[in-house]
Amino acid sequence: MNPLTLEWVEKAEGDLHVAGRELRTRKMPNYDAVCFHAQQCAEKYLKAILQEYDQRIPKIHHLAELLTLVTKVDPTCQFLLPDLDVLEDYAVEFRYPGLIAEKGEAQSAFEAAQRVRMFVRQRLGLE
Repeated sequence: MNPLTLEWVEKAEGDLHVAGRELRTRKMPNYDAVCFHAQQCAEKYLKAILQEYDQRIPKIHHLAELLTLVTKVDPTCQFLLPDLDVLEDYAVEFRYPGLIAEKGEAQSAFEAAQRVRMFVRQRLGLE
C-alpha cells in the first residue's frame, strides 16, 4: 500500500476517534463536532482511495464530488452514496452560528462514518 494512503487512513481514524469520544462524553457533549469529524473521516477515506490509485486529490470537501472521482477507479464505492448524503453538509453546516446538531443527528453521522470506514478499509485490504 502506498505510504501516503496510510497517512490519509490515519487522519481519517483520528477524526473518527474524536467524533466517537465526543459522542460518548456525558458532560457538555459537542454534537456539532461529532458531525464535523464524522464528515471529515469519510472525506479522508475517500481521498485515501484516490491516493491508492495515484489519482489527483482535490482540495474540496464536497463528498458527492469526491465520490464521482472515486467511482471512476472503483465503481463499487457508489454503494457509499446514502451514507455520504447523510454527512455531506457537515463540513460547514454546524461550524458557524445558526444551527446546532442534536444528539440523534450526531449519532446518525457517526454511524454513517463508521459504515464508510468499514467499506473503504475493506476495499484497501485493511480488514
